[in-house]
Amino acid sequence: MAVTTRPINRTSAPAEDHLAPDEPATTVRGWRRFVSHQSEPPAAPTPEELAGVSPRARADQARKDYHSDLPLAATPTMRKLMTTGRLLIQLNRGQISARRGIILSGASGTGKTTALTQLGRTHERAVRKRHGTAGDGRIPVAYVTVPTAATPKILAVEFARFYGLDLGARATMPDIVNTVCAVAARTHLELVLVDEIHNIALGTRTGAEVADQLKYFAERLPATFAYAGIEVQERGLFAGPRGRQIAGRFTLIDSPPFDHGTAEQRTAWRALIATLEQSLRLREHQPGTLVDLAEYLYQRTGGMIGSLSQLIRGAAVIAIDEHTEAITPELLDLIPLDHAATHTAPTRRRTGRGTR
Repeated sequence: MAVTTRPINRTSAPAEDHLAPDEPATTVRGWRRFVSHQSEPPAAPTPEELAGVSPRARADQARKDYHSDLPLAATPTMRKLMTTGRLLIQLNRGQISARRGIILSGASGTGKTTALTQLGRTHERAVRKRHGTAGDGRIPVAYVTVPTAATPKILAVEFARFYGLDLGARATMPDIVNTVCAVAARTHLELVLVDEIHNIALGTRTGAEVADQLKYFAERLPATFAYAGIEVQERGLFAGPRGRQIAGRFTLIDSPPFDHGTAEQRTAWRALIATLEQSLRLREHQPGTLVDLAEYLYQRTGGMIGSLSQLIRGAAVIAIDEHTEAITPELLDLIPLDHAATHTAPTRRRTGRGTR
């Protein structure tokens, strides 16, 4: 049974106005919007605008939107992933089989998905720059997630859904896979991002079949594969014959929380905070305030970049709402964090927050 396809816009990136606001990055249209999006600070309001209630409210809302989506701060994990990814994409060009890949592994909240999607965004932007308008028909990056309780067919459907392929009810696995591979080849696929890889349980028959299906895609698609998942080593991804084969083809990159035990580690933590602080657009915030609170921020977040981002973004939004325009220790105390950060963060010290 043949698979019918819904036409994909291959002549230009879709206009954001025509996209549903919740269109996920696991579709071509959503992915292209993600790649094109750039978080930019809003223009400062004029004195006349500040004097008016409605214009000021609009300006404040624009700043709240900006702080909810602060620009990314490059972490050591992200830099290592970028370097390794660029190298493997280059080495894999022209390889017929046995292409090498990457696995990003770490606890929840350590920035794995952010790093993975940033790898894809950076590569696609480079392709766009290299080919210009002549490359408008290219879809160099595909992004899929492995659902819980996935089967081989469900995984294949995730790839098809990314490309916007309409599947007939009687479509077989070969129909789906062949159509996906044909579209990928036609649109010059170079990089495949597979998130939530920990949902593949190699110890079960179904999980092993899903792993085999993913391996088959890796053989058929002329692309570098990059996986991300929660603590994949502990979940048995490298166990048994299939696991050993994965281990032999993939470079493992750990995505740990930031440490705070040595002077070098504390310097790296403060540098991350400084980068985030420099992106703030609060009228009364004093530069260096958050860096002075580096130890307190570590005690609150346990070095989890996701929790740190939530803490700073949330405090910035409240500072705008309450017209204080500055992040203070008292304000940070009000921001609730995720359960993991609350229960894994080090015991908080009661000696001063500003210890460097």
